[in-house]
Amino acid sequence: MARVRHKRLDCSPGCAVEGVLQLVDGKWKGVILYHLLEQDVLRFNAFRRLMPNVTARMLTNQLRELEADGLVTRTVYAQVPPKVEYGLSERGRSLEPVITALKRWGDAHLELSPGEDSLSDAA
Repeated sequence: MARVRHKRLDCSPGCAVEGVLQLVDGKWKGVILYHLLEQDVLRFNAFRRLMPNVTARMLTNQLRELEADGLVTRTVYAQVPPKVEYGLSERGRSLEPVITALKRWGDAHLELSPGEDSLSDAA
């Protein structure tokens, strides 16, 4: 179920920050955005290979929320079998400096546990 989002972001000086965090809040949303920045376009099973710990249901929900918020585009090709591709919208691509900064900060300040060797395992 989608969360209620702020309609107005003029409630306090930090309200815009809260609004942005609500857009990218979710265990896998940041990782999805990161992979789309790296790969441009991905199909559902490509996400599953990149993020083996996410369930199909959770991935579907996170992609739907990102699409509803205008950060991800979903393109369906009319063919058999059906082909669906996900990419970043212009709005989603505008988060590149934010996602890149988070990645750099994480590389500098977070240590991965033994056996974790990628961003998707750490999320």
